[in-house]
Amino acid sequence: MEEKLKKFIEDYISKTAGLEKRKHKAYFNAAVTGRKKYYDLYSRLEFEHTSILGNRKDFEFLSSVQDSVSVSNPMLKRQARLLYFVFKAHQVPSDIQEEIIGLETRVANKFSLFRAGVDGKSLTDNQVDSILESSTDSRKLKQVWQASKLAGNLVEEDVRRLVDLRNRTASILGYPDYHHMSLELSEQYPLEVEALFDHLDSVTAGGFKKIKEDTDRQLSERFGIKDDELMPWHYQDRFFQEAPAYPGIDLDPYYRSKDIVYATVEYFRGIGLLTEDIAGRSDLFERAGKNQHAFCINIDREDDVRVLCNIKPNRKWMNTMLHEFGHAVYEKYYSDNLPYILREPAHIFVTEAVAMFFGRLASDPLWMREMGIIDHDAAQRLAYVSKRAASGEQLVFSRWAQVMYHFEKSLYANPEHNLNDLWWGLAEKYQQLTPPDDMSPAYWASKIHVASAPCYYHNYLLGELLASQLGAKLKMMMPGDGHTFCGDPLIGRYFRDEVFYHGAVLPWKDLVKSATGSELDPAHYAAQFAGG
Repeated sequence: MEEKLKKFIEDYISKTAGLEKRKHKAYFNAAVTGRKKYYDLYSRLEFEHTSILGNRKDFEFLSSVQDSVSVSNPMLKRQARLLYFVFKAHQVPSDIQEEIIGLETRVANKFSLFRAGVDGKSLTDNQVDSILESSTDSRKLKQVWQASKLAGNLVEEDVRRLVDLRNRTASILGYPDYHHMSLELSEQYPLEVEALFDHLDSVTAGGFKKIKEDTDRQLSERFGIKDDELMPWHYQDRFFQEAPAYPGIDLDPYYRSKDIVYATVEYFRGIGLLTEDIAGRSDLFERAGKNQHAFCINIDREDDVRVLCNIKPNRKWMNTMLHEFGHAVYEKYYSDNLPYILREPAHIFVTEAVAMFFGRLASDPLWMREMGIIDHDAAQRLAYVSKRAASGEQLVFSRWAQVMYHFEKSLYANPEHNLNDLWWGLAEKYQQLTPPDDMSPAYWASKIHVASAPCYYHNYLLGELLASQLGAKLKMMMPGDGHTFCGDPLIGRYFRDEVFYHGAVLPWKDLVKSATGSELDPAHYAAQFAGG
């Protein structure tokens, strides 16, 4: 059986390694240019790949390996396990797979090309964000916010069809819905995730209530209106997934004269992780037709790791660069001895945790001081308010993640919901937002993750929990207080040796325990941001 499995894996890699490389290049080129020809090429290559994964005979072989006692090599067993999950997800009719891929590609293209139209002008996401953050004109804010939501109308029918097709896939494979299937095929269990989110709700609700009350008081003064007149467009973010600017801690001016790319590369160099090659292959600045978001992609599971960003010299994009290059160093520093199949993160939320650990540094005045972005006096002046702002940012995000998690859970459990009502009901419950009167835009569909990264968002919050746990472990390892996580090769060695090198050899639960000494525990996150 072991010899058969070795041969199966060799054959699989020979059929897919080159295909994956071409597919990932097509996706990157599509995101960079917005050109339909690249989206079409990606769609064709993705379908070719899924056709391989949909092979029934191969899946039956992998199923037999799961039950076999004759495979003793742990590396082979792990590869077979991961391949089994991937193949199982694709054991559906090819016409369904083809339609899903085509719709996902079309939706991605629509989001890439969408620009909010206001007073005859087309606004990029960066411009929308800038207006929401800086304007004090409620009429203008409402106009821009609502214009940004019209992306949902462009993709609503496509996304509804995707939900139906994904649920049909889950039903064929024996799952109650796509949400259950997605979690279980990534070694997560719905009841465990549900319990964790409910626990997080309880430990963050009080802290968030105070943050929200303070925020509403500040915003009502800013706009000259009563607290109960505040609407979603007043919160300086399209989804209230980021906290409004905290008084006295506008960090953007400190970054306006800084080279964000240089700062990113130099930071990682200082902790012993080299990224010049990654920066050289990446596409980091705005252009017409380009995807307006940010991501990291490993083209070939070898040396070709790239990042897409749309940098502006501000705190947000410093955070995003550190975040995406956090993903990138994870992908770069796998052990050279790892087989192809295991050259990926232990879990998607583990790589998110690493990215979040680094992204948080952009708002830390001690880190900014060490990087030469601010001086000693500014660091001291910002110390208290930055800690308060970080707590606000995390608590606001944790409540937004609750909205996304529960929305997608309910969406796939019952797609016949009135989805705007579901969306705003959750926003009222977890974010304490007042829904708008106009329900004509498909607000729920304007969040690209609902269409293009289904049932993924909960991993961001799990990543935040683990980021705090990784930070707590590093502090135990580093002498003294006032840790900046800057300029110390011990940091790079820890991540490289304890996290990156292992790739996907260990299931995520084992990796977390091995790297931090304990199972995933919200206590570290609560202690850091909720005061308990």
